This record gives sequence, C-alpha cells and structure tokens, in this order.
Amino acid sequence: MTASRAPAEPTVREFEATVDRVDGREVVLDETYFYPESGGQPADRGTLDGHLVDDVVERAGEVVHVLDPDADVDLAPGDEVTGIIDDAFRTYCARAHTASHVLYGAARRIADDLGYAGFDISETKVRVDLTTAEPLGDDDLIELERLANRAVWDSLPVSWDTHSADEAREIDGIAFNTKTEEGAMSGGDAVRVVTVGGGADAGGDAPVGGNPAADPDADPWDVAACGGTHVENTAEIGPIAVLERSNPGEGVTRVEFAVGPTAIDEIGAVHAAALDAATTLDARVADLPDAVARLSDEADRLEADLREAREELLAARLRDLPVVEVDGARWAVGTVDDADPNELREPATEAVGSETDLDALAAVGAGDAPFVVVAVGDAADGDAAAEIDAGEVVGTVTDEFGGGGGGGPTFAQGGGLDADPDAVAAWLRER
Repeated sequence: MTASRAPAEPTVREFEATVDRVDGREVVLDETYFYPESGGQPADRGTLDGHLVDDVVERAGEVVHVLDPDADVDLAPGDEVTGIIDDAFRTYCARAHTASHVLYGAARRIADDLGYAGFDISETKVRVDLTTAEPLGDDDLIELERLANRAVWDSLPVSWDTHSADEAREIDGIAFNTKTEEGAMSGGDAVRVVTVGGGADAGGDAPVGGNPAADPDADPWDVAACGGTHVENTAEIGPIAVLERSNPGEGVTRVEFAVGPTAIDEIGAVHAAALDAATTLDARVADLPDAVARLSDEADRLEADLREAREELLAARLRDLPVVEVDGARWAVGTVDDADPNELREPATEAVGSETDLDALAAVGAGDAPFVVVAVGDAADGDAAAEIDAGEVVGTVTDEFGGGGGGGPTFAQGGGLDADPDAVAAWLRER
C-alpha cells in the first residue's frame, strides 16, 4: 500500500522515490507526496522525472500517477525518480480546503441542526454543501463571510492527527461523514481529524491584533474528519469572498466562495459596483440601502401613475370606438393598438356600465397576435343586452377565425385569431 504522504506533510514540494510498478502511462512509487483526487479536492499537478503528471488517483490502496498522454515513458521498476509538485496549485488547494473548514465553522455559529453534505474545489471557486433546518438567506451569507474572514484574521492554528473511528466519533462537534470525506479513513480503524483553532471564537470580541487561540480552554473553530491537505494557520488562507448560494436538493444549501486572486477580484468588483451605484444615486456607499429604498418607492409611485394613465387612455380609446346596432343592441366595435386582453377588462366593463347607453362592446387587438374581448352591460330582463352572452360571442368569433378562448355572460376573451384585426371587427359589425 502506498498512501500519499501529502496530507501529513503538505509543505513538501520535491521528493525522491523509487518506481515500484509501471503499466503504460501509469506509475506507482514506493512512496509519494502527490495528492490523489479525493473527497472534493483535485489531484496535484507536477512532474515525475520531467514527465508531466496528468492525473493522480488512488486505486486498490495504491497512489497511481498517470503521466501525460504524449509522454514517452522510459521508467522501469527500481528507477530512482524525482517528483516535483506544482507549488501554486497545491498552495491554492490547501488554502481552499482549509477555507471550507473555516466556512463550516462559521456556519455552525449561525445555523441550527447543521450537517455536512460535501464540498468541491475548482480552479476559481469552492463549494460547500450544508444541511440546515432552514435555508440560508442573504443576511446569513453576509455573516458567513464576516465570520470566516475574522477567523482568517485571528490566525487560528490548524492541526491534524489520527484517532480510532470510535474516538473520532466521540469528539465534540466533529463533522464526520465517511461517504463525503474520502481519505479521512487512512487505513484500518484510523481516522484523520483536522482541527481549526482551539482558542476563543474568532467572531467574538478579541482585541484587534490578538490571537484568541492563545486560550487553550476555548472550543476549536472547527473539527472534521478529513483526508485533504491544509495550511498550518488560517492567516495563510487570505480573503474569503462568498459568491452565491443555491439549493441543489431538499434541505441542502450550497454556498460557493472564492479564495486567492478570484476572491480579491470579486471583492474589488463588488466595491467598484457599489461606488458606481453610489455615484449614480449621489449617495455614500454606506447610504446605498436608504437611497435604493427611496428610489424603489419612487419607481412604485411612478408605475402606479403610469398604470392609471394607461387605464384612462385605454378607456378613452374604447369610448371612441364606432357604435353600431346589432340585433337591436347598441355595440361599440373596433380595433385597439398596444393593449392586451387583461388590460382591457376593466375599461371595457366600465364602457358598458349602467351610466352609458351601450349594451355591449367588442374590441379586437391589433398586432402580431390578434385577440378579441367582449363586454356586456347589466340589463334588465327584456332589454336587448339581456339576450347577449359574451362567452357565446367570443365562441362565434373563434369558430370563424380560429384560436380559442372563453368567459362568462358579461365578459369573455379569445386569442390566436388567424385573421386581420380590421376584418374581425368588420365581421362583428355585420353579423
């Protein structure tokens, strides 16, 4: 068995080893510091005696180094080789992995019934899946980011050790999930446990510049069964920027965040956007919420005014429709531009109200999708309007011109008419 030494000694970037087995492009060493893809952390990058390592996987208890497809592999069992691990990528992965533990520790402080459902590191962001009693909201994301960055600032120590499975499960507050934390079970009954902190809560009131981890009796920030590579101190992580959240499954909240250059760029982009908005609204960044609230109120008022003005305009258009007599009833019939059936319901109903001399109204929508609305006024028994059923009229229109629709005796509408709007209006006048 050739377990990777990377989790135990994550700072090693160059090492000597002996080739144990070669199978095509796959090379197994007697020992290795390359990290194989596991539990959401990607495989290390680097070279093996100058050959580019394309992938590193753990298979049947062995760490297999898969060399580049274009490599002319000239290695044989017994050869002494030099492995060089890509420093930038390993450093990024270690920082990102520790940051996921820091974020989980922050979530412990704001969420009830918290559970861990996995994580993944990509080149630009990290995702952590959490199970929570209630979905996390925007305020929770802000607090997660604040607490996580405070834990970074407080320079909490990061350590790892192995325990028996029973001992690990007894550790207070441990995140223990052997299904999602591949690599935590380092063989046999041993479980690798990573601990962040051990001092006072980083989100507390520790003095600026102080290290709350100096208190040996304080609870750790986070404890988890984990087989990944980590930094030795949270200060090495750098800024953490929460990007977004989603809900990939019932009871699961996915939080995506960035560290390193992506986090720095995100923070800069957010700051720039806030400054642009503040300039546009002639306000300070800190006053943006109030300025946006005022702008929203003003937009709502203008929208209400516009809606009222539009309703009045549509009512005026309906009042101007030509009036004809059909079977003894007075009808207003014509076409209407720039309107939809729902907008016409109220003004059409008012146009045939008790204070008008119209019995019924038929308006045909002009445009790419012709429609018809029919409104019938309240009429006493024996009046001409009493013989009119709006739904039946719309039915005759759709029978003649296609489409479909429906409604009741006093209002109905139909759409999808396959005819020129003026032709539909003319038919309604002459029927």
